[in-house]
Amino acid sequence: MIDFLIPNAMAADGGASGPIPGLDIFIIVAFALVFYLIVWRPQSKRAKEHRELVADLAKGDEIITNGGLVGRITKVEEQFIIFEAADKVELRLQKSAVTQALPKGTIKNI
Repeated sequence: MIDFLIPNAMAADGGASGPIPGLDIFIIVAFALVFYLIVWRPQSKRAKEHRELVADLAKGDEIITNGGLVGRITKVEEQFIIFEAADKVELRLQKSAVTQALPKGTIKNI
């Protein structure tokens, strides 16, 4: 009775090939390589450039903050900078808030 409900398994051909050996390891290595080249390497490069930018900040540099403020640095401390956003308007920001250093004289042209 069971044979009627569940058919007998057919024997596989002797020449049929199975999965390619080592394919799963190749796929994992390829995925890791793509992840490194597309995500990790560019992100670490941007982080390194930002660390260098923050380390090289000096009095008189013209900067843009991540909030879009433009100004000139008047004082550099260990963790903070004080910059002049307008005449007699000084703001205190963390160094990490600096997005870009501008060429000198840029603020006059704005």
